Amino acid sequence: MTQQIALSLYEQDYILWIEDIVNKLRNRDIEGLDFENLIEEIEDLGRSDKRELESRLRELLEHILKRKYVNMPDCYRGWVESIVKQRIGIEDLFADSPSLKPFFSQVFDKAYTNALKIVRKSYPQCEFPETWPFSRDLEAMLNVDFWD
Repeated sequence: MTQQIALSLYEQDYILWIEDIVNKLRNRDIEGLDFENLIEEIEDLGRSDKRELESRLRELLEHILKRKYVNMPDCYRGWVESIVKQRIGIEDLFADSPSLKPFFSQVFDKAYTNALKIVRKSYPQCEFPETWPFSRDLEAMLNVDFWD
C-alpha cells in the first residue's frame, strides 16, 4: 500500500516526493521507500553528469576550433572566455566525480563531430579539420591554448 502511495506521490508532485523520501531515509524507514523511482533517480544523477561533461566538451571543442580557424579577431575574447568557462566546468565535474575521467575519452569523438557540425554550419567559408588535430590528453585539453 505504501509503495503505491509513494509512486502516486512521485507522479503527482516530484518535490513533495523528494521531501518524503529524504524524511524516510532520515528516519530509516526502509519499508516506506519508493525503491523503484529512487533507483531511477540515482541512476539519472550519473547520466546527468555524463551529459553535462559531453556538453561542456563539445562547447570547448567548438570554441577552440573557432579561435584557431575563424579569422575574426573581434570575437577572440568571447571565444577564449567560453573556453576558460568550459575548462573550469569540466574541472569542477572531475573534482566532484573523478570516475567521470574515462568518460571524457569515450565521448571525445562524438563531441568533436558535433562541434564540427556547428562550426561548419556557422562558418562555411572556413576549413576545419575532419579529425581533432591536437592532443586529446585531458591535461592538454584543460590547459593548452591550441591557437598559439
